[in-house]
Amino acid sequence: MVSIMNSTNNQFPQLTEKDQQNLKSVVDYSSVESVPEIWPIAAQRFGDTIALHNPHAQPNEVKVTYSELFNQIQQFAAGLQALGIKPQERISLIADNSPRWFIADQGIMTAGAVNAVRSSQADIDELAYILQNSDSTVLVAQDLKTFEKLRPRLDDLPIKLAILLTVEPAPSEEVIKVLNFEQLMEIGAKHNLEPVKQNRDTLATLLYTSGTSGKPKGVMLSHGNLIYQITNLGTIVQPERGDVALGILPTWHVFERTGEYLLLSMGCTQVYTNLRSIKNDLKKYKPHYMIAVPRILESVYEGVQKQFREQPASKQNLINRFLGISDKYIRARRIAQNLDLQNLNPSTGKRIAASIQEKALSPLHALAGKIVYGKVKEATGGRIKQFICGGGALAKHIDDFYEIIGIDIVVGYGLTETSPVTHARRHWSNLRGSSGLGIPGTEVKIVDLETRKELPNGEKGLVLLRGPQVMQGYYKNPEATEKAIDAEGWFNSGDLGWVTPRQDIVLTGRAKDTIVLTNGENIEPLPIEDACLRSEFIDQIMLVGQDKKSIGALIVPNLEALEKWAQGQSLELCVKEDNVTSSTSQKINLESKIIQDLFRQELNREVRNRPGYRADDRIGPFKLILEPFSMENGMMTRTLKVRRHIVMEHYHDMIERMFAAN
Repeated sequence: MVSIMNSTNNQFPQLTEKDQQNLKSVVDYSSVESVPEIWPIAAQRFGDTIALHNPHAQPNEVKVTYSELFNQIQQFAAGLQALGIKPQERISLIADNSPRWFIADQGIMTAGAVNAVRSSQADIDELAYILQNSDSTVLVAQDLKTFEKLRPRLDDLPIKLAILLTVEPAPSEEVIKVLNFEQLMEIGAKHNLEPVKQNRDTLATLLYTSGTSGKPKGVMLSHGNLIYQITNLGTIVQPERGDVALGILPTWHVFERTGEYLLLSMGCTQVYTNLRSIKNDLKKYKPHYMIAVPRILESVYEGVQKQFREQPASKQNLINRFLGISDKYIRARRIAQNLDLQNLNPSTGKRIAASIQEKALSPLHALAGKIVYGKVKEATGGRIKQFICGGGALAKHIDDFYEIIGIDIVVGYGLTETSPVTHARRHWSNLRGSSGLGIPGTEVKIVDLETRKELPNGEKGLVLLRGPQVMQGYYKNPEATEKAIDAEGWFNSGDLGWVTPRQDIVLTGRAKDTIVLTNGENIEPLPIEDACLRSEFIDQIMLVGQDKKSIGALIVPNLEALEKWAQGQSLELCVKEDNVTSSTSQKINLESKIIQDLFRQELNREVRNRPGYRADDRIGPFKLILEPFSMENGMMTRTLKVRRHIVMEHYHDMIERMFAAN
């Protein structure tokens, strides 16, 4: 039976008093040994509350209550057992966001099996490798199309059964038995589920990393890894029964997946959306929570900025004045609350002065909230408690913007190998620019990149992590496991960062992303890219320059903003007319001197205004490109991070010409 947590300092030595209070307010699952044990408890507590809602399902929207969810998970698992699936047998779940994905995921675990998960949209070679490497004997596929895509690769694999998550007629197979979702559930309804003894050390799932080189590695996460997140993330967010969570990230990705486990264990309603529908769904379903990556938050920000630019000049001036006042207000408030990353130890006098400024600006900030920011918040539904952001660094100006309009962003840090969360900002102590404090039981150590000698707080180095959330290792890859986790259990994150005096972690980049110039200077691209994105004319940017005299940049311009600027100059932007280069012509293109000069000014200003600016940070040659980095062209991951090595390969010749001409 579920109880409310009654924590003690002996049980949780790293918990603050605030953390303990927050854990007391959420459902306690500390006694469960496996993830499937959560759902009968949730069904009992939340029964008729809607657990899963897919408004975009075809032909009709789908709603599943907590009671129905538990019953369907049980039925799916019983069906697998009736078909001969044994404990710890490997099952590949190749599918995307839907209630049936969650039912299949937890049905597989309830049957005692281990799932290997990936998107149905992934490359066929990658999927075939996962099927083979995971030793899967069963394939659970998104639909018939996914199965048929994979069918030619199955003959050489030990796949004995395929299950479609649709009700499409299953093809008749002599070698591989194929069932649709309804057929499996009918089998499950006729058989009793045999309970499978699982503990926290039992392997639960395999998640394959899409590494920058070589074959993907299968990250082994145990039930204990996943339960650790569920039982400790209540220190960061405190969801309540009936809260709405809007889901847009891939369900099979560890960040969204663990987040859904947490939110559903607390009685929330998970609404599935997509990039096409998110704008309307925010307004329609008015979510309390949304798990996001920086690019999603950037898209919302860009939409707001577009609306601002469409206003009359007088209104734009008023908005900009309000934003300027609010920017001063939040900076003063941060110093007063000792939450300013650039002033970690302000003097008493400085804090008093900041507090006075905060109070003086508060009425104007509140007025701006009523006139401007309230309307912006309405675009998100008006009920957001927190955006939960991870999967990459959040640009400073994006962080600032959401703080100004009064929407709380809880930024977390972690990797697939850490299931994933190791650190997170608390909304009551939100140090912007950091990734927050460790969650209970998590250790961090910063070491020199070369010597591996531990560094003191404040010095930048390689981030090592240790805790109950660290993976069991890479599946069938002891060499990679040994390289990633040392004999003392420290996991090499591959990230660079430092730790503040109060133990917040600040990430500065990826060790492997560091650009080394010919003068030996190391350049971390992400902070500079984030600074450049403040320009309204820059939509996307990626720095290049390994082994060059200076850094350069590939820039995807914001054509809408650029066209509006050109009109203000009585010029016509013609992006497809490559031969238009004269600055005196009424027609200009991206290669025209006036455009090149504009971007040079934008880059110079934003880079120089960045805290910690050095001369080597200056961007030298750059190239404006029309094709955005996207998932469709393979230049972004499913969590919308730029795949730098892919972009480098694609634009190799252009980059070389760019530097040669400089």
